[in-house]
Amino acid sequence: MTTSKQARREAQQLFRSCQADGLLNGERVRRVVLQVIAAKPRGYLAILSHFKRLVKLDLERRSARIESAVPLTAELQASVENNLARLYGAGLNLSFAQNPALIGGLRIKVGSDVYDSTVQGRLAALQESF
Repeated sequence: MTTSKQARREAQQLFRSCQADGLLNGERVRRVVLQVIAAKPRGYLAILSHFKRLVKLDLERRSARIESAVPLTAELQASVENNLARLYGAGLNLSFAQNPALIGGLRIKVGSDVYDSTVQGRLAALQESF
């Protein structure tokens, strides 16, 4: 489904109105969606569709998944959290996971950015070079 320029523009305005201090406010998002559904302006389905896309992209951009081969100490977790907050700003949702297949190192995924310093990643790169 293609979205008209007007619907995209209105969805972007709604998205901006849902932000507080650069972060998305969940309560404002709910209120805006309910208001649009109640008012049913022309093209409201396209507006809501694009609005949903913008919210989804923002949530993905604000979440980080950190994988390691062994459980990280609290000190190392705090260090990773501080470094990511410095790079991506406050309000980042972090999840730490253990993946023994990585052999060693860290794989950090924030939105569409992936930082792979794992032994598994290095071995895969070496295999591709042959």
